[in-house]
Amino acid sequence: MIEEFMKSPYTVGVIIGIVFGIISRLSMLRTDYRQYPANPHGRIVHISLGVIAASLGAVAVPALLEKEYTAVTFLTLAAQQFREVRSMERETLTRIDSLELVPRGVTYIEGIAIAFEGRNYLAITTALLSTLGSVLFTWYWGVAAGLLALVLTHFFMSGKTVSQLAHIEQAEVVMKGPDLYVNDIYIMNIGLEDTREKIARHSLGFILHPKTPDFKVTLANLGQRQAILHDLSTILGVYRDSGEPSLVPQAKIDLNDGRLAVFILPQDRDPAKAMQVIGQVPVLENAVRMPSESKAQKGEAKSEG
Repeated sequence: MIEEFMKSPYTVGVIIGIVFGIISRLSMLRTDYRQYPANPHGRIVHISLGVIAASLGAVAVPALLEKEYTAVTFLTLAAQQFREVRSMERETLTRIDSLELVPRGVTYIEGIAIAFEGRNYLAITTALLSTLGSVLFTWYWGVAAGLLALVLTHFFMSGKTVSQLAHIEQAEVVMKGPDLYVNDIYIMNIGLEDTREKIARHSLGFILHPKTPDFKVTLANLGQRQAILHDLSTILGVYRDSGEPSLVPQAKIDLNDGRLAVFILPQDRDPAKAMQVIGQVPVLENAVRMPSESKAQKGEAKSEG
């Protein structure tokens, strides 16, 4: 029975495609310090969707080769379902965010939702390439195509981090009367003496120097700043409770040169670890700005040259 089943010209290719598609999705499914997707129920949802995505990508190849073009419409339905997944993730994270002492922010949440949708498409692509290699050539070409697709998957999954686009240095937190500064950058006004004492004991300050004019604009984005504060507070903890607005971490830019000042009150007061955390914060896709690519900027550069 099994031998007859394996004699089908497409069976081996479909199996290889499904296996590599599932491996691709599993390799991208990580529960890290952000604790999302939750373990185990959130992971079960995403693994199930990964299996569906891999199956659709693998079966699409025989359908096309047999000129069963109506079967490919299932890919359209899958895309619609994956968009629903994106909406589900957005709504879930938004509800959770309202209970965070230092929220992720809308931009960070949208980035996570897009990533979950995109990873299902990468699983489909991996399965499709693996099956195509197996069917058109032989099974080991399918395996080779699957391995190559896994490498490309990790390339597209990884993005830039803050350390690649900015120099990070520790800075002094200074109280000038009721005014709080990180080096020379104004943060906020602190009226209560008790709060000033807590800040003096627990605070840390950092300055981020953008390496490019484009990243200067990206750092000015409120969503990118909130992502930095959230990751710091998640990993190092935060010295505050609800109803204490004066102890909320802050990130303010210097309007003159674009430097970003970060003020936090961590439970784990380790400057070296904090700098490492800031450097590993992802650059959010929705926060990226590239004014240097504008025609106006290029025209100005040409006229000056």
